[in-house]
Amino acid sequence: MKQITTFAFALLISIVSFAKPADSVKGEINASFKRNFRNAQLMSTETHEAFTKVTFKMNDVIMFAFYNNSGDLLAVTRNITSSQLPMNLLMSLKSDYSAYWITELFEFTGDGINCYYVSLESADAKVTLRSNGDSWEVYTSVKK
Repeated sequence: MKQITTFAFALLISIVSFAKPADSVKGEINASFKRNFRNAQLMSTETHEAFTKVTFKMNDVIMFAFYNNSGDLLAVTRNITSSQLPMNLLMSLKSDYSAYWITELFEFTGDGINCYYVSLESADAKVTLRSNGDSWEVYTSVKK
C-alpha cells in the first residue's frame, strides 16, 4: 500500500518494462484509456519515462489517469474541495490543523485503494496528510 500511495503523491514510480517504440506505447495507452473511460473526453497527455498522465473530463469532472508503458491503468486522481471529504476527515482537519490552510487536496484510487491526500501550510511548516480509514496520518512534514 505504501508503494502505491507514494506513487500517488510524488507521481513518480519505478516500473520495469521492456523498451517499446513511442508509437506502440501511445497506442496501448490510448486503447486502454478508451476501454477504461468510454464516455470520457480526452484533454491532454503527458508522457514521462515510467508513466503517462492522461487528463480527461468525465461527467463534468476533470480527472487524471496514470498508465505504465504497457498500457496498464495504475491510478486515477481528481482534485476535490474540502466539502467533498467525508465528514469525519473534514472535522479532524478543522480541529487539528486550524492554523493551516489547504494548498492541495485530491482523491486517489488505485490497486483497490481509495484515499485522500491533503497538503497544508502555515507560516512555519508544510504538512501532507494521507487518509487512513477514518483518520489522517502524516505523510510528510517540512519546516519552513
